[in-house]
Amino acid sequence: MNKKLLTLAVAAAMAAPAIASAEAILYGKVNVSIDYANVNNVVLPTYGFARDSEGQVILDPNGNPTLVQLTDGEDFNGWGMSANGYIPGEGRASRIGVKGSEDLGNGLKAIYQVELGINLDDTNNNVLSNSDSITYRNSFVGLAGGWGTLLAGRHDTPMKISTAKLDLFADTMADYNGTIGFRDLRADNTVAYISPSWSGFQLAAAIIPAGGATGGGNGLNLNENDLANTYSIAAIYSNGPFYASAAFENLHNEHFNTQDQSLYFSNCPYQVVNGQITEERFAGTGAFVCPSQDSDAQAYRFGLGLLDWNGFSLTAIYENQDSFNNDKYVGYTDPENSRLNFYFPAATNHADMWQVQAGYAFGNSMIKGMYGQAQYKGDDVVAGADYVSINGGPQFLQNRTASLDYDVTSWAVGYDYNFSKRTKAYMLYTNVDSDLESVSAGSDWDGFSLGMMHSF
Repeated sequence: MNKKLLTLAVAAAMAAPAIASAEAILYGKVNVSIDYANVNNVVLPTYGFARDSEGQVILDPNGNPTLVQLTDGEDFNGWGMSANGYIPGEGRASRIGVKGSEDLGNGLKAIYQVELGINLDDTNNNVLSNSDSITYRNSFVGLAGGWGTLLAGRHDTPMKISTAKLDLFADTMADYNGTIGFRDLRADNTVAYISPSWSGFQLAAAIIPAGGATGGGNGLNLNENDLANTYSIAAIYSNGPFYASAAFENLHNEHFNTQDQSLYFSNCPYQVVNGQITEERFAGTGAFVCPSQDSDAQAYRFGLGLLDWNGFSLTAIYENQDSFNNDKYVGYTDPENSRLNFYFPAATNHADMWQVQAGYAFGNSMIKGMYGQAQYKGDDVVAGADYVSINGGPQFLQNRTASLDYDVTSWAVGYDYNFSKRTKAYMLYTNVDSDLESVSAGSDWDGFSLGMMHSF
């Protein structure tokens, strides 16, 4: 189950150049691409149980339900612009901002930044509307001195920043977030501290006092009330061509619960009968749910890089995610066929992912490539019968200890041409191969992108 998550952040000292002037500085980036994509099953095939003339489920010689495909899936093959509509991958992250500082004396200065995300392409599936939204990006106010930087506002998390320099395909169709699935977050309600640099070594830590706010559209939750239960930390070493980082991020479990889930559904599963939740577990028939999350969602990440060493760049990233969909169980009881009873996690909740990238720059050009894999795993089925549908698709669990497991593999090749230090044209091809092709719309795809970036 894919959710947008709310988490923590870090300071301008790691993401933007230090500002000595009291003047406001206008800056930004414009990034647009023309793309062609082949996206499998944007309309999913449908499946059902084979039934006889009397409507009874047909079982095979082993007594298992017989599954049949009712309709074919439908693919998208065509042109688009910058990851909108059916064009896959990450957005191109065009932006405009204002930043500056004020000297307060005694080595202390105030810093600020307000940054807006702008779209030069359709984001609301109406190319004639001219009304695409403007979003807030990294925006904050803080203090900086020889002791480091302290800020409050909205910013990328330390984990996100820890490997930003290692993605040679950032803000393109082959960006590692939209292909491998690394969890890069930007958060509101951020309080962050950044240490000074000690011979290239730097620490960053951030917390988020949520005030009852949650993430992923969960609304308010009075139990999301702690100062530092959601946090992100990172250590980074950057010295010449050598780069290394380690980061850890913790999202408090109440961050994923609505207020009702937190208050009333901690002892799941509850039975849903005629749309009403009862306190009787497994009583009667019908669907039941166990929506509350009782453990934190955690992730750690390591990055290594050799950057622009005689034109060569080589990077590697590893990330582990745990319990990002913990204990969200669903189930169904069929009174006519006990073999169709099941009780299992609604989605996977563990992931291991890695990626390597390499590039070589010569003259104004750079050639580059990447390869990566992600392995997702779900908790074991804890109750129910032997055969249940995985993620709504055609596969079935063959026993009660089977898991909701699948793999994603991605690779890409690309070419950059730098007209100047601020203007770059690029072209690339990327491929994403997912085991969930038949049950998750648009998860399996490949595409070609031709784009241009200009920074000011």
